[in-house]
Amino acid sequence: MRLTDYIKNRAACYAIWAFALALALLFLYVFNVSWHAMAIASALLVVGSVVSELVEYIRRKAFYDGLYEAIDGLQVHSQAYLASEMVEPPDFLEGQVLCDVMRMASSSMNARVARHRRESQDFREFIELWVHEVKLPLASLQLMSHNDGNARYAQQLARIDDMVQNVLYYARSESAEKDYVIRETSLARAFSNVALKNRDELLERGVQLRTEGLDATVMTDGKWLEYMLGQLVAYSLKYAAPDRPPQIRVAAEEQDDRTVLRFWDNGIGIPVSDLPHVFEKSFTGENGRIGKNSTGMGLYLIRKLCRRLGHEVVAASVQGEWTEVIISFGKNALLDLV
Repeated sequence: MRLTDYIKNRAACYAIWAFALALALLFLYVFNVSWHAMAIASALLVVGSVVSELVEYIRRKAFYDGLYEAIDGLQVHSQAYLASEMVEPPDFLEGQVLCDVMRMASSSMNARVARHRRESQDFREFIELWVHEVKLPLASLQLMSHNDGNARYAQQLARIDDMVQNVLYYARSESAEKDYVIRETSLARAFSNVALKNRDELLERGVQLRTEGLDATVMTDGKWLEYMLGQLVAYSLKYAAPDRPPQIRVAAEEQDDRTVLRFWDNGIGIPVSDLPHVFEKSFTGENGRIGKNSTGMGLYLIRKLCRRLGHEVVAASVQGEWTEVIISFGKNALLDLV
């Protein structure tokens, strides 16, 4: 709080005081009080008023500056509504009233946040239960389709199963720390599980798979890694180029401070204008508007899970030629699992 602002805010009070002092001097003059006595009385009143205002300004400045500092510190975490808990009530009435109002507002906000958290948790639990229930008939249908030898039905059921998995992983991504276990994970085993799961479609589409350096191990959660690799395989199949045989190349490279996993395909690629946004939620871009039924959630979930696991993910592409997604796994460092 600046002194000039405080003075401007109190300007009306100062005008009233000046008017009252002028009337008092006029009254003293009518009663023939000496000029010396009036001057001394005026000086004492003015000095007393100035000192009083300075004391009030210092008290208020200390309180409001501390309040602004507390709000700025909490604003980084979007928790400015907790500022009332970070400041002590001042010794002037207006500040005490403000603190009481802020505490009431904070209490109301905390109650609202708690209610939304409970509702969100209930919704996630419902989604997880629904996914568990719906996967049972899906598994039965997949088995029946396999026994009947109907590959077309099997592919569509596999796609439905993948969509159901997306719903589950999206619901859990907000609280992923409760569902993963960080341990040494073999890249070769993780990708072989993904390839085996998508074997039928890979064979039918004639996809050429190449792997290199996947004997490396990384610190991650194997289940979440397989989900991310499965999403990349699904994207490669969805956006395969129609004029050439589809290829997928997965390679790992050991560096001093990290292990880099490169997932490359020779699909239709990503336009330059879309590339900075491919990891944004619900972003489909130019490719998603060509009748591919894209939701824009797969790459978004990959980035979100990578951040939860402490990994880095970037994408590179040349439209009409290739796309590469690079996931970096840190070494010998504490993972940021916030």
